[in-house]
Amino acid sequence: MARTHISGFPRIGAQRELKFAQESFWRGDNDEHALRSVARELRTRHWRLQQDAGLDFISVGDFAYYDPMLTLSALLGALPPRFGFDPATLSLAQYYELARGNAAQPAMEMTKWFDTNYHYLVPELGPQTSFDGGVEWLFDELDEALALNVPVKPVLIGPVTYLWLSKSHVAGFDRLSLLPKLVIRYSRILQKLKQRGVEWVQLDEPALCADLPAPWLEAFSAVYDVLGTSDVKVLLATYFDSAAEHAQRVARLPIAGVHVDLVRAPQQLDAWRAALPAHAVLSAGVIDGRNIWRADLRAIVESLRDLHAELGERLWIAPSCSLQHVPVSLATEQKLDADLKSWLAFATEKLDEVGTLALALHDPATAEPQLAAADLALEARRHSSAVVNALVQKRVAAVSDAMAERHSPFAERNRLQRETLDLPLLPTTTIGSFPQTASIRQARAAYKRGELRALDYLQRMRAEIEFAVRKQEALGLDVLVHGEAERNDMVEYFGEQLWGYAFTENGWVQSYGSRCVKPPIIYGDVYRPEPITVDTTRYAQSLTPRVMKGMLTGPVTMLQWSFVRNDQPRSTTALQLALAIRDEVMDLEKAGIRVIQIDEPAFREGLPLRKHDWAAYLEWATRVFRISAAGVGDRTQIHTHMCYSEFNDILPSIAAMDADVITIETSRSAMELLDGFGAFAYPNEIGPGVYDIHSPRVPSAQAMQRLLERACEVIPAERLWVNPDCGLKTRGWPETEAALTNMVRAAKALRAKLAARQPELTR
Repeated sequence: MARTHISGFPRIGAQRELKFAQESFWRGDNDEHALRSVARELRTRHWRLQQDAGLDFISVGDFAYYDPMLTLSALLGALPPRFGFDPATLSLAQYYELARGNAAQPAMEMTKWFDTNYHYLVPELGPQTSFDGGVEWLFDELDEALALNVPVKPVLIGPVTYLWLSKSHVAGFDRLSLLPKLVIRYSRILQKLKQRGVEWVQLDEPALCADLPAPWLEAFSAVYDVLGTSDVKVLLATYFDSAAEHAQRVARLPIAGVHVDLVRAPQQLDAWRAALPAHAVLSAGVIDGRNIWRADLRAIVESLRDLHAELGERLWIAPSCSLQHVPVSLATEQKLDADLKSWLAFATEKLDEVGTLALALHDPATAEPQLAAADLALEARRHSSAVVNALVQKRVAAVSDAMAERHSPFAERNRLQRETLDLPLLPTTTIGSFPQTASIRQARAAYKRGELRALDYLQRMRAEIEFAVRKQEALGLDVLVHGEAERNDMVEYFGEQLWGYAFTENGWVQSYGSRCVKPPIIYGDVYRPEPITVDTTRYAQSLTPRVMKGMLTGPVTMLQWSFVRNDQPRSTTALQLALAIRDEVMDLEKAGIRVIQIDEPAFREGLPLRKHDWAAYLEWATRVFRISAAGVGDRTQIHTHMCYSEFNDILPSIAAMDADVITIETSRSAMELLDGFGAFAYPNEIGPGVYDIHSPRVPSAQAMQRLLERACEVIPAERLWVNPDCGLKTRGWPETEAALTNMVRAAKALRAKLAARQPELTR
């Protein structure tokens, strides 16, 4: 019979228990013992779920108090020396300082995990990195699992992927030179696992699905010729794309098995089947670990039947990747439409799907009820009248190329916008949101429970908007925002007011650290029935003579940060979203709003892992953004925002979006990301973030000014804006005011300095 396993389970808990325990620890309300107790209870609960689903292996090592890459760095003993921490005695308080920064050091850099919305902390490596060993948390967790008498399979990020995703700030340093020391450390970890009776370990190498240079591909032999001959059987796991071109290379390694993603790349099965050695396991990732739709179990069984007959127990059944990218369970969803709910499978339900597939291959008759139930749900979804909207279909068919073009080129628009807006050199602004205080969250919750009338809720939110506007005026910001007090999430808020979207009560997934999001579900054609932000933005503008910026979420981000329907191309759904946002943009302009920001922080993460697939994605992604923005006149300034991604390799496409102003995250990388924009000669205006909003640390005005001066070396000052890295929703007001005060001071000081040198630099 085929064996079953997973690569990881959501660690946050069905009710976000880990998030609340983390934040309580950070506030000082609970100690480390209390936090560890919550974590231990969550791990045990999730192991029991896997056991109850009948999986052959329980995954250990997929838990992290903040991020698996950071936890692995702590295990390897590879912490940034600038913090001065001893890896072997690292406390949880110090662990969180690495992730969040402290008074002396900024946090470690954070960026997207491949093409997901999950953010990982980038390891900082250099010639001094020794991998001498660190915390024992993995082995403690393994002992917990073994005490439950369950079969375990530890899961770790593999050494090649770990190095590939790391960075060095030492010029010219080759990270691959660390490989021999890293392999020794991994070997010792495997030895300790073997001493505890572990038979299998999974080493995740998703980098094998990226475009790796030859030396990095050759590194797999250097690593697995050693690790593959250890006493523990190694399952090398790939996911997020095809690794078929490397099947022969991997097959020559002395490993015991390989996992492949047959959801993202079903075409790779034949290559792996042909290359698989006679002794090796093939783990088939056939349940979608990235989306929430119920699987076509009968079709999957039929696709695997011949393979099962050939491999028997050497065929393993699994989700395509870790289930951390989907919510924990449908069990707590009481308000979802019953039909829609029957079409879905969250992490817990996917465990059952994995078990059903293995059972159906072994004993079809016993599995027939589960297969029939899946058939009924799929058929109901296929014929549901809620999925197709004839009006939307007609509008999409009528889209023309002209709808994606602004009236005039940037140079002409820029001249008119300067006349209209009359802003100073280095104008200051924020990315959009201000602190979501306890009072705001309580009012929203009371409104949703029906305890606060709509008019009362509106008045409460307007009071919060006025408070944010007055704060910004006092701080001296040039372009204001209304603060987004009424918005729960930048995607969910808009999706709630669009047709074709559905929302969960507890469908939380982790974005980074304690930051959890509740992605909406796009189940049908998308349509905007009425304006969404116009009244709120118009009210905010009425409070101040200063420029007020309208805030919207862009079509690519609306797509990427939702669970998207899988019955039509993603590009088609993105175009439907673009048309809805275009209507909102044009209504804002009619209301007198002259600066409109269309955020696209997820633009880079939608990029396929392989460069040969980039052109198609970038073509439709830039087009849908332009369609969302291009309906306005030349005097209306379009902004966009992107964060925590590497942009240098797609700068032509970012330029092709033709936003008048782009704001980006640059503070954690000390303006490193900006260098690419300078080398590319990015033609439009740009606001490089001057401080990291994901850390409670408040940098000085002098530190921000130094970053701005560094930016002026790359981009002409007359095309620079001054802003934080991202929105301020997660911060408190005291640190927000302190940081923005310093930011405005830095901008004014640099204006004066530049004016003394170049008096012509004025607006």
